Amino acid sequence: MQTRNKILDDVSQLMTNAMGVAQGAREEAENAMKSMIDRWLADRDFVTREEFDAVRAMAQKAREENAKLEERIAALEAKLDK
Repeated sequence: MQTRNKILDDVSQLMTNAMGVAQGAREEAENAMKSMIDRWLADRDFVTREEFDAVRAMAQKAREENAKLEERIAALEAKLDK
């Protein structure tokens, strides 16, 4: 019959508990860092990706309308020159 060593059981339990505490500390540090970064980014007035994409789409539409108007103006000027 094999006997269990009380000291080894205690050390094993201590290591298991230490790993749980370390895991909890790591998660707490990650959450604190993420929160700090989120606050820092919010203070910088960065635009969101959605806002950027919306403004880019509006600018593209304006460029296309500008090109069409330039063509119309050129056509009208050509008619006047005849």
